Amino acid sequence: MKSAVMRISSLISRSGQYLLAIVLIASITAIFFGLQDMLDTTLIALLYLIPLGLITAYWGLGPGITGALITFLTLNYFFIPPYYTLAVHRPTDVVILVIFLVVAVVISQLVGRMQASLIAATAREREATQLYELSIALTGLHSEYAIAQILAKQVQEVSQGEYVEVNITGTESLSFHLPEIKLPARAPELIAPIQAARGVHGEILLWKSTPVIASGEKRLLETFASQGALALERARLSQAESRARVLEESDHLKSILLSSVSHELRTPLSTIKAAASSLRGNEVSWNSPARVELVAAIDDEADHLNMLVGNLLDMSRIESGALKPKREWNILSEIVGSVLARMRHSADEHKLEIDIPETLPFVPVDYVQMEQVFTNLVSNSLKYAPSNTLIRIRANMEGDTVHVQVSNQGPHVPPEHLERIFDKFYRITAADRVTGTGLGLSICKGIIEAHGGRIWAENIPDGLAFNFILPLTWDGAHPPQLPMDTEIE
Repeated sequence: MKSAVMRISSLISRSGQYLLAIVLIASITAIFFGLQDMLDTTLIALLYLIPLGLITAYWGLGPGITGALITFLTLNYFFIPPYYTLAVHRPTDVVILVIFLVVAVVISQLVGRMQASLIAATAREREATQLYELSIALTGLHSEYAIAQILAKQVQEVSQGEYVEVNITGTESLSFHLPEIKLPARAPELIAPIQAARGVHGEILLWKSTPVIASGEKRLLETFASQGALALERARLSQAESRARVLEESDHLKSILLSSVSHELRTPLSTIKAAASSLRGNEVSWNSPARVELVAAIDDEADHLNMLVGNLLDMSRIESGALKPKREWNILSEIVGSVLARMRHSADEHKLEIDIPETLPFVPVDYVQMEQVFTNLVSNSLKYAPSNTLIRIRANMEGDTVHVQVSNQGPHVPPEHLERIFDKFYRITAADRVTGTGLGLSICKGIIEAHGGRIWAENIPDGLAFNFILPLTWDGAHPPQLPMDTEIE
């Protein structure tokens, strides 16, 4: 019923164009008839061509041809002798009428084709603009829901549909529709599959209050569906690529971790096993000086193992965001002194210099974590700096921060590696030449940043220096005053 009403409405509108053409020709004829004494017949025929061109330009080729035939008859009836009859006596008048009819029809056709070409070009331009807008909107989208949302909005704007629904099929089916009203009870007027080379990814359903969908509109909506299919394939390929990259990186890190840990754990375990076996087998007497060395080796290698396992655990906590500093007001020199006392055996082949002023205020840090930072930095310096060289630890205030520098006289690091040496498992020197898991500096960076500070490395004239800064304020509070020493007599 609704379809029949729409067809009748379209027919009435089309009939109105023909009626307006006839009315316009009649009005022009009345004007020419009043001026008949002042106008020549040939001039009247030429003037008739103007309204014919306008009729064709505004109302189409059909009304234009109809107007040309009516004008031919009115010209013969009113302006060619004998008047008020369709008979023609003079051959020249016959020629005038024939030429007029041919010219009128040709002009109507030319204007009609020009108008049709203009309409087609405008439609193509509009389609190209709409496709471009859709392509821009879909660019960079990696969410299937976002793609469905954009498709529904664009289809709604282009078609002015009553209801639009976009269904996406795949691992997780989803649906998006516009507007937020109840689904119409009737079947959709258009179903456009979202199909690409890999198969059908879904469909676009369109309900229109006017059931008739033009072929151009249908073609445009099917192109929209194709663009949506390409966007979905691009998003799914991007997701697959991201998953593959994550798996590849995970496998790479796992291989590095297994290789590094297995290599690092084997050395201290072998040392501990050999020392323990010597002591247990009575190969070394209890009064021998070698016993003290073996016990010290077991103690040192056990500390080394403990540091390796601690680094792995700390790195896992840093990556999971579980490394939360338990801050307290601490004296930096005490932390450094505790670290150096524990590392006195491993550092006996190097010279250590501490330059931390007594006036340095308290720093709000986690004591254990800062011990780990200094342990890793000093351990790194011991590995790379030659024997009998100087390792210096300095600290000074810079505004509301404290600046700490741990420097050594080891080799310079190429500038392109200065930032990357804080990455996990990143090592400049081959693993068979220098021991370590490649996690120490990365853990230092995680701890310093968790305290709100910053760490970096730089080449200095006589070696390499690690620098970090820490804020001296904690939740807006400033460091407490250091106690004053008093002499007791």
